[in-house]
Amino acid sequence: MQSLALIDDWPVEHAAVGVVGADGAVRGTRGDSARRFPLASVTKPLVAWAALVAVEEEAVTLDQPAGPEGATVRHLLAHTSGLAFGEHRAVAEPGARRLYSSAGFEVLAATIEEATGIAFADYLHEALLAPLGMTSTTLDGSPGHGATSTVDDLLRLAAEMQAPTLLHPETVREAITVQFPGLNGTIPGFGHQKPNDWGLGVELRDGKSPHWTGERNSPGTFGHFGQSGTFLWVDPDAGAACVALTDRDFGDWAKSAWPSFSDAVLADLGT
Repeated sequence: MQSLALIDDWPVEHAAVGVVGADGAVRGTRGDSARRFPLASVTKPLVAWAALVAVEEEAVTLDQPAGPEGATVRHLLAHTSGLAFGEHRAVAEPGARRLYSSAGFEVLAATIEEATGIAFADYLHEALLAPLGMTSTTLDGSPGHGATSTVDDLLRLAAEMQAPTLLHPETVREAITVQFPGLNGTIPGFGHQKPNDWGLGVELRDGKSPHWTGERNSPGTFGHFGQSGTFLWVDPDAGAACVALTDRDFGDWAKSAWPSFSDAVLADLGT
């Protein structure tokens, strides 16, 4: 895919990208796809998918209490628990606002750890990483932003998100459906969005503008980006997903480079 060569012009020292189809076939990579990069908030989709495994195993339920009074596992996954960004402190009523919160994912992991009796990093490995062959991925810090991985591993996750083998397809459909519709909120770096739609652990593209994905990305696109200069999106209409990992923190360079890169990838795919 010629579009992948665009990363050669990114103002970073190291970058790696890849595209995988809904059939699980890798369409192309560029850069060292086996190089490990800190994921920052791209950690959250990994944690969310492990949480959904815990739901299917009946260790937890989406609507059981978790976090601040009145909040549930669903609220934590959808960033509507009322917890502040990086603090275990409620600043809003559950379900009232879309408040992006890494602390919410720490509470989520602790909830699963308590329910299963397994340290969450071990549960993540057993429930998600090992079954998908993600042998280069580790969670060494916060469940909100502390994982390290490779393009090769994240392409396996992106393939799983398109054609699930660990989860029932209905569970995945729920995960990529708007949770608590109509709530406004802020995408870090991209400002206030009305509405700011999220699924369960993944952001939904919908009609948001500006956005970190491209104009060619369908409204059904879902995924996440990280402040370490990383992203993963899945576009069901295109039947493909894209992963990009870099060693430069997110900033104006990414807000400029990522959307045009995504558009070029989709043009290469013929969508």
